[in-house]
Amino acid sequence: MAPLAPSSLHALPISLHGAEAPSLWVQQWSHLVPAGARVLDVACGGGRHIRWFAHRGAQVTGVDVNAQALDALKPLGRMIVADIEAGPWPLAAESFDAVVVTNYLWRPLMPAILQSLAPGGVLIYETFGEDQGQYGKPSNPAFLLKRLELIELTRALQVVAYEDRVVDQPTRHVQRVVALQPAA
Repeated sequence: MAPLAPSSLHALPISLHGAEAPSLWVQQWSHLVPAGARVLDVACGGGRHIRWFAHRGAQVTGVDVNAQALDALKPLGRMIVADIEAGPWPLAAESFDAVVVTNYLWRPLMPAILQSLAPGGVLIYETFGEDQGQYGKPSNPAFLLKRLELIELTRALQVVAYEDRVVDQPTRHVQRVVALQPAA
């Protein structure tokens, strides 16, 4: 699929959630994802990162349980409606040059996410850390990473950057990693 012109991106219907700016972490590390790369956004929601990477010339695939949110993103690339927590991983036979995950944690899915990385592929992952409950939702420990957990989960990859800290605007506790799948 050819990348859309910036004016086309603004013409797309967007939900309030999808209108959010891309994560600063994703923006900071996007230079590791070349134009034309195959990018998977896991639990993509309203599509802020789908839009970001499509605008940069990537071939985007989004997966989410919310069919309505994905309908608005179809002009940008391939959208897959799937309950990735209750059903099978819909992309088991595919690999991607980049996998992006933000504000989402389902530990049983982590092996499938890592297997989705092509050799030399980049994982850009950012979600909530265990102290998040002090600042707001989510507060359920099932959805919060323990200290160094993201490093442990990505131990087979080459970690390029890692943070476990409190950030502002809005204040929240995050863990984030950028890691490369070893080349074949």
